Amino acid sequence: MESGPTKIMGIINLNPDSFYEPSRAATESAFRRRADSLLAQGADILDLGAVSSRPGATDVGADEEWARLEPALETLRRYYPGVTVSIDTFRSSIVVMAYQAIGRFWVNDISAGEWDDAMLPVVGRLGLRYVAMHHQGTFETMHDDYHYDNVVESVKQYFRDFAVRAKEAGVADWILDPGFGFSKSDEDNQTLFDHLDELKSFRRPILVGVSRKRFIWRPRLLTPHTCDAVVREYEERAQAMGASIIRRH
Repeated sequence: MESGPTKIMGIINLNPDSFYEPSRAATESAFRRRADSLLAQGADILDLGAVSSRPGATDVGADEEWARLEPALETLRRYYPGVTVSIDTFRSSIVVMAYQAIGRFWVNDISAGEWDDAMLPVVGRLGLRYVAMHHQGTFETMHDDYHYDNVVESVKQYFRDFAVRAKEAGVADWILDPGFGFSKSDEDNQTLFDHLDELKSFRRPILVGVSRKRFIWRPRLLTPHTCDAVVREYEERAQAMGASIIRRH
């Protein structure tokens, strides 16, 4: 577990498909406006995503992902030295190229290394900090094809298994992300959130991303644009239950 104040991870989407339009930044000027705004609001980490993972999103190839990411990394290198960077990717090839471009960063992998067999060995070899997110299925099925007898116990077993894989690959510095909004119904998400403090047993930093997630706004008849107050209540509860990092738009 990490001590000290909770860190804020601010989202910058480099793709045109993410569900929350204000988080998108397709040009250098838009990127700098977004980065400046997040940092002014207290973000400690900038999380760059070049591939949308919203329900119904279509994956793009590694070449397109890198074409979107590379200019942003150059902008970061030139104008934001010293800012902690996280890259939201499930491809080890992207990790290698990004490392060559900017050096050390966090890898934020929604697949927890399951969609690319080289991911964990690459992260281990480079000694990068790694965010492992819980999910079920593939990129195409993770939002539709899932089942739990007990969602809390399933997530705990998932990370027990991941801890073994991480150790075998030499990934020592990893963060646990319960994966709110991924492979879970509204009820599953709420149940898991209510038991978030049970994940402290792993003695790992816990990252919570509930920003504008459907399980928060849909039952309350809100929208992603009108749920700020409720999201903040959830984030405050998450911090009280042990979250070390809050990921937000």
